Amino acid sequence: MTVREALRVAERELAAAGVDTPRVDAEVLLAHVLGTSRSGVYVEADGDVPDTWRVLLGRRREREPLAYVLGEWGFRRLVLKTDTRALVPRPETEVVVERCLELLRSETAPRVLDVGTGTGAIALAIKDEHPEARVTAVDSSPDAVALARENAARLRLDVDVREGDFEAAADGWDLVVSNPPYVAPAEWDTLQPEIREWEPRGALVGVGLHAELARAADTRLLVLEVGRCQSRDVAETLTSLGYGDVHVTPDLAGIPRVVEGRR
Repeated sequence: MTVREALRVAERELAAAGVDTPRVDAEVLLAHVLGTSRSGVYVEADGDVPDTWRVLLGRRREREPLAYVLGEWGFRRLVLKTDTRALVPRPETEVVVERCLELLRSETAPRVLDVGTGTGAIALAIKDEHPEARVTAVDSSPDAVALARENAARLRLDVDVREGDFEAAADGWDLVVSNPPYVAPAEWDTLQPEIREWEPRGALVGVGLHAELARAADTRLLVLEVGRCQSRDVAETLTSLGYGDVHVTPDLAGIPRVVEGRR
């Protein structure tokens, strides 16, 4: 089968499976198999496709997240290993890193803690773009810790990855950052199959965790990712707990996504 034919088949089958972006996903899958870019797929349109593309297409057709099918995913300047041990890094979380870097811009060797690190995306991106930062990452899931350590090793970034939870935030830091679980239990059944059937529920579902972390943290700066419609409540909580300069930043879609404060 030629690349051109495979592209048509993949788009048709992914659309029938309910995938939101069947054409884009078809291009990405074929680019991965061919070792080229999405635009390169069209350059090789008349060439043959390796048999392995059918396996990957079948996995995506079952609504397995594209990042898991590929086994890696881009996040800011990094390419992270991704699998079912942790959430797929989201574009909106890149804004969290952006705010952290801005707050740390004039800091020399700041002590930074990433709580609930998952793949290690936030911690590793901060270390990559602020090399002097002394970054620690914790997660309560041993599987996530193992994955984050693998990413740190393959990227050769010196981040201390440990098993732990909110209690680590009480150790005294210059900045604590977290993308804690914030999906309400009642929302679970409304989520896309890619999330509901594949990603770790424990990393997604949680209530009141922003406030819990804000109370526990011994830090000068706190940066939190929040869900849709949660920014006002979280900002008010930070203010009530004595944080000053509380600020909300929208993501690229204009949704209030990041709440920060300082002590």
